[in-house]
Amino acid sequence: MTLEELRRRIDDLDRQLVELLSERARAAQMIGHLKAATSLPVYEPAREKVIYANVRAANKGPLPDIELTHIYERIIDVMRALQRNELASERNAQAGVPGQGTGAEAPETGNRQ
Repeated sequence: MTLEELRRRIDDLDRQLVELLSERARAAQMIGHLKAATSLPVYEPAREKVIYANVRAANKGPLPDIELTHIYERIIDVMRALQRNELASERNAQAGVPGQGTGAEAPETGNRQ
């Protein structure tokens, strides 16, 4: 393959990754709602260990397990922040805080509008 073809392939893969990360974020938001309803904590270290083990078990390279784990640590940090933001929005909406929980605020997760 040429350099340009490989770059187009990477661009395609990046679009797929964005789509999958967005799907994962939506699932994390739903989990955040369930955690709020059942008073479960956002941070669950045992669950995170399971995720890392699953990722390492699925890894066929060329990324070393440790590098893949680092990537997932960051993904999980972002998803946890998303859950916390969702929970805060829900609490504010339930408390009747004006301008909160409406979805009109700029998200703290780096999304561009």
